[in-house]
Amino acid sequence: MLPLLRFVSDKQEHKYRDLIEKLANEFHVSDEERKELLASGNQAIFDNRVGWAKTYLKKAGLLDSPKRATFVITDIGLNTLKQNPERIDAKYLRQFPAFIEFQNASRNVAENEEESTPQSFAEQTPEENLDKAYQRIRKSLSSELLNKVIDLSPSFFERLVVELLVKMGYGGSIKDAGKAIGKSGDEGIDGTIKEDKLGLGIIYIQAKRWKPGNIVGRPDLQKFVGALAGQGAKKGIFITTSHFTKEALEYTPKNETKIVLIDGDQLTQLMIDNNLGCTSQQTYELKKIDNDYFDEE
Repeated sequence: MLPLLRFVSDKQEHKYRDLIEKLANEFHVSDEERKELLASGNQAIFDNRVGWAKTYLKKAGLLDSPKRATFVITDIGLNTLKQNPERIDAKYLRQFPAFIEFQNASRNVAENEEESTPQSFAEQTPEENLDKAYQRIRKSLSSELLNKVIDLSPSFFERLVVELLVKMGYGGSIKDAGKAIGKSGDEGIDGTIKEDKLGLGIIYIQAKRWKPGNIVGRPDLQKFVGALAGQGAKKGIFITTSHFTKEALEYTPKNETKIVLIDGDQLTQLMIDNNLGCTSQQTYELKKIDNDYFDEE
């Protein structure tokens, strides 16, 4: 917030996008860091933080917005800079009544919240905090799903794999996809599924419902690749409820065979993304001001 306020101290009008670029240069933010998104994927983390810095300063009365996406420093902002503060954060801004009103809390409540809130949490934007809470809930759900899947019977696990792949766009219908599972007697292959709804290609599947301690190694993948070669196949999916060793992850067949590895964590994440084995409990809809609506021009 302090560098942002210094950038607009020339009393000129500044565009929001220009402030983002100036602050990115100020903090030596790399191109890769600029591309990092919130967990929701809706906005860059850095842009989000600049946006909230701007909002906090505006709510405290240090910035004004004479027109859309344009900002200028106020007399309060200039006086604040004259005091040479070492840092401007939410705690500093609580000296301004307008900011306390914005937080919808009394000064005492806000100070108590500051004392009970970790610094890292207090310095993050509301979207970041919401994203982190969402990721914690998702991680917990993923763990519960994996425990459920490990306890499934082999036949149920096979059906789960088929249904997941169909939900992801493979195999056409459940009925068509399910015909292939369990019918292959070839060593190292548990079944096949159509690559698309028209059946123009076939993907071979290896599904291992193993407990976490039983890790899939490179020999298991080599065996699977050998089985694919025996079928003249070039595409395969190796799914396990466990994990892959480092050697297995680094293994690349020397022929044209392409295999995709899915471990227990990826499996449950795909289940969550495709609403398989879980259901929506509550939906929160985030909204923002529609500036076009208030544009009298």
